[in-house]
Amino acid sequence: MNLNAGLWQQQTLKLTMTQELSQAIALLQYSTQELISFLEEKAIENPLLKIETSNVQAADSRKNRSKGKNIGKDNHNWIEQIGSEHINLEDYLYSQINTKNLSKEERAMIDEIIFRIDENGYLCSSVEELQLTLNTSKENVEKGLSLIQELEPAGIGARNLQECLILQLKRMESPDELAERILTEHFTLFAEKKWKELGKLLEVTPAEIQHVFDFIQTLNPRPAAAFHKDQPVYITPDVMIEWNGEAFGIRIFDEVLPKISFNEEYYQQFSAYTDSQVSRFLLEKQQDYFWLTKALQQRKETLKNVTLKIVEKQHDFFIKGPAFLKPMTMREISEEIGIHESTVSRAVREKYAQTPFGLYELKSFFSSTIQTTTSENASSKQVKELISQLISEEDKQKPLSDQEIVNILEKNQGIVVSRRTIAKYRDQLGIQSSSKRKRYE
Repeated sequence: MNLNAGLWQQQTLKLTMTQELSQAIALLQYSTQELISFLEEKAIENPLLKIETSNVQAADSRKNRSKGKNIGKDNHNWIEQIGSEHINLEDYLYSQINTKNLSKEERAMIDEIIFRIDENGYLCSSVEELQLTLNTSKENVEKGLSLIQELEPAGIGARNLQECLILQLKRMESPDELAERILTEHFTLFAEKKWKELGKLLEVTPAEIQHVFDFIQTLNPRPAAAFHKDQPVYITPDVMIEWNGEAFGIRIFDEVLPKISFNEEYYQQFSAYTDSQVSRFLLEKQQDYFWLTKALQQRKETLKNVTLKIVEKQHDFFIKGPAFLKPMTMREISEEIGIHESTVSRAVREKYAQTPFGLYELKSFFSSTIQTTTSENASSKQVKELISQLISEEDKQKPLSDQEIVNILEKNQGIVVSRRTIAKYRDQLGIQSSSKRKRYE
């Protein structure tokens, strides 16, 4: 080994991450909304770039009809555009409080308590914290809280779920004594569905506890939820996958994107200047504009190619429905198209496709392979759908255990999965274990 100091020339081949390449990668993975924001920012910093947003579809479908276009027409959407009077929780509580004759100190206490009620209707502070804040006695705080808890909606001002349910129960003309006793004295056992143990303590049958459970399900665990109305969020598809009777067609839905064009007037105006800095600025912004148009076209082509390959490999899904989704990885797509796997990942990130079976995220078409006893493998999404179907059709008095689901899938579908995998998929689907799904009548 030569350890002498010296100078040598050596040729190496490596990829340099230029600013243009970095932005091209970012453009590919941008969602529609992110891309719109990016183009608007670019138009601010580049005077040669003009964007026209008049092509963006209005939310009101009546405006779309006046233009002769109605993408995703819904005759009922316009009703959501009508303003409606909406009272918030705080105003609703004060409308009831204002009818009561309260002292200045009591009013200050009520104000503080209402201020600390969260969007679900729960008091998010302890009595001790209120006592310190208001510099009053614990008895006064309890009295003020009791006043709030007498208001509508029932359950308002509760400090936890247990108290919320009890408050609603006590409002009823003839409250269920067993339900009240269970909620007051044995809430944890009841919530964990340890009903056999609970039945022995109360000397009642599990069927009676089941009746209480069904009744408790009719109560409202979030009494203030009705006062918080979120605006509906509409997802605009990036790709339209349409069947023309003979084959599937792919169309990139870019109508919602602002149109970009070159500001020729600005360029001609300032190109007449002989100043070198002005010329260099115009050249830089001109190159930036042409790079952007090329990157947008490349993004469109990549998204289209990836979608075409997805449709080709998931043909049964688009013909027969979600139950026929096959296992597919991003590596398979990348190898067949001739691009890197990370490029596929960026291309499908937060992109949606309108299919004959509804709107789907492109990423959802990729799933892991599950071994089967037949020549064809199954996807993890297929297995999840089968689990959901089996559990929805099971005898609720004798629910299927995870091992029984394993045996049924192998016997009827030829799908080989472990009990641990079934438990994992069941958790991902938000389905409880068999012991907690069991009904006693």
